[in-house]
Amino acid sequence: MSTLNPRQFLLDLYGSAVDAVSAEKCLPAFLPEPPKNGRTLVIGAGKGAAAMARAVERHWKGDISGLVVTRYEHGVDCERIEVIEAAHPVPDEAGRAAAGRMMEMVKGLSENDLVLCLISGGGSSLLALPAPGITLEQKQALNKALLKSGAAISEMNCVRKHLSAIKGGRLALACAPARVVTLLISDVPGDDPGIIASGPTLPDPTTCADALAVLRKYDIAIPDSIREHLESGAGETPKPGDPRFARNSHHVIAIAQDALEAAAAHASAVGITPYILSDGIEGESRDVAIVHAAMAKQVAARGQPFQRPCVIISGGETTVTVRGSGRGGRNAEFLLSLAVALDGHPGIHAVACDTDGIDGSEDNAGALYSPDSLERGLTQKLRAKTLLENNDGYGYFSALNDLVVSGPTRTNVNDFRAVLIL
Repeated sequence: MSTLNPRQFLLDLYGSAVDAVSAEKCLPAFLPEPPKNGRTLVIGAGKGAAAMARAVERHWKGDISGLVVTRYEHGVDCERIEVIEAAHPVPDEAGRAAAGRMMEMVKGLSENDLVLCLISGGGSSLLALPAPGITLEQKQALNKALLKSGAAISEMNCVRKHLSAIKGGRLALACAPARVVTLLISDVPGDDPGIIASGPTLPDPTTCADALAVLRKYDIAIPDSIREHLESGAGETPKPGDPRFARNSHHVIAIAQDALEAAAAHASAVGITPYILSDGIEGESRDVAIVHAAMAKQVAARGQPFQRPCVIISGGETTVTVRGSGRGGRNAEFLLSLAVALDGHPGIHAVACDTDGIDGSEDNAGALYSPDSLERGLTQKLRAKTLLENNDGYGYFSALNDLVVSGPTRTNVNDFRAVLIL
């Protein structure tokens, strides 16, 4: 064990996790048979949509065409499926135009045709087609408010569905009478396919009243047009049991648990016992970090609930209620809170990264923590607690040269965290 490099070990765990949920590995086994007498149209949205489209092109037996939209810098070269890039997490005109083109593209299909829909996390922002009477600018402002509020992804997507002309099952209805097969890479705790990218091809059990309740819960101000749209029921979505979805099917092809198990297998292979805490952790990043730190200290001091050396692995989607003006996503926030809670405790190292390679809206996937992180910060006159109060995890770990910069991974099963106790 004396030869173990904690930093490289943790980076290797993250790499193993991401590789396990790549489109090329996960998608081919779920491809349906091509239609005998109809055409196949490929559509999709999300951070992994372009990589999923490329995997379809490589493995599809027959003719295909189509359009997918992905985040800026997440595109890949495809020969038969057009790839458009747009903004995330706040939608832009490129995403609105792509969504409009997609809705036009699926018009006039027959019952003999197949629509293959490729969905991954980020699709909610990338498929930005406001409902009638609602402007893109209004949706942009609301999106920003939701992102800062600390709302869970299921709550945010509930609101988005009821203000959209494409989400919450509406895209599937536009494809009728063609058969729709949806392949999804899950970025939501619990892996509910109807929440992933706000479920553009799946029926929706939530209501306009639910969306209004979310907005009230987080005290988010909305213009009269949005309030009237929700209160009138004009934004209601198609519900489970709707016969128009009867011929359709969906498959979740990659989930956070797959990534965690791949990382655990790598840890075992090098002699470190892994323990998967959960694949669906939610809550404030800084609070989740405090729990992880307490568990790590209990392991180090008392051998409970696990014996060291070991690594505690977890996933899910935490949130950050933004109160400061610093830079950093939820993974940098988690690590900075962890650093404060551990206070230099010896023998504990950690990594926290987003599996899409982008932590929030920054250029890093996440960061690394080591027992000397606080000490190194103090040599640069950086107080971790002060930067945490300013939501500036990026600034702290950038100064320490401990950011993890992987670039876009073109997949997305959300947070990956590993705490190593030696």
